[in-house]
Amino acid sequence: MPFLAPIRRERMPTTLTHTLVGLGLAEVFAVRPMPLSFYGLAAALSLLPDLDVVSFRLGIPYRSRFGHRGFSHSLCCAAAISASVAALGSSYFALPWWLLGGFSLIVVVAHSLLDALTNGGGGIAFFSPFNDGRYFFPWRPVQVSPIGLAVFSRWGLRALLSEIVWIWLPLTLLVGAVVLARALR
Repeated sequence: MPFLAPIRRERMPTTLTHTLVGLGLAEVFAVRPMPLSFYGLAAALSLLPDLDVVSFRLGIPYRSRFGHRGFSHSLCCAAAISASVAALGSSYFALPWWLLGGFSLIVVVAHSLLDALTNGGGGIAFFSPFNDGRYFFPWRPVQVSPIGLAVFSRWGLRALLSEIVWIWLPLTLLVGAVVLARALR
């Protein structure tokens, strides 16, 4: 299928994994029983940086500031998003603005950190717009996943198994420890 060819080239952790991390962090940071909309917000924030995949269809080069893993994956963009969420959502969720903003920042930045653990792609523009260099962590154990329908391929399955080992299991231990600690209090 020709429409998959340019998509298969660009990679990231699966959207399922990004969403699970957002939901896990929501459970860790929930200061009290929270409405489902709080978990919906966490899921949306965990996926937000990857809205830049539209750049492929718009002809924006991968390594440009607004290409995939560019500005939308930066700390500056994460700060702007979290400030907006804090300003608009603190009264809705009845949370202090700084708590909701800090939570939002962690969830959005977690996306970029996960991408920086992958073994492919062009790196993450953490410091954009001030520095458009692309970076990875020195240790990159997560197998990259294809974007699009190719996620259902053998390559996609290998990537998912890698994510289960390196992301899902540690996340499960973190959430389990927090839930257990709350139960013991």
